[in-house]
Amino acid sequence: MARVTVEDCIDKVENRFDLVLIAAHRARLISSGAQLTIDRDNDKNAVVALREIADTTLSPEDLTEDFIHSLQKHVEVDEPEAEAVPVLTPNMDKTVSDNLGDIQFDRMTEEDLLRGLEGLVPPAETDDESD
Repeated sequence: MARVTVEDCIDKVENRFDLVLIAAHRARLISSGAQLTIDRDNDKNAVVALREIADTTLSPEDLTEDFIHSLQKHVEVDEPEAEAVPVLTPNMDKTVSDNLGDIQFDRMTEEDLLRGLEGLVPPAETDDESD
């Protein structure tokens, strides 16, 4: 039985901390019943995991992605929107009105809006506010 050292694995995974993380993750997977890619040779799970990384039977990138995925609590799934909303542009008014049937849209200019706001009466003061 050949002894596995960190030097055997460090050329596959540059960072020793990352090596420890993914080897420990792989050892936990082996403990939970994952399929081995090499012969066990009466080795413990941590040694088997390091030998798999050293022999490149498993990609360190795949192990890293699997480790990250195992730590995630909520995985967002991109789902297509149920209904696409048409974009309204000035040159498409005829097309939009044809598609919408009899629906009419009122258009208000900025000047009309300002005139309407000027015409609003402020709320009347109550006796509580004047005290």
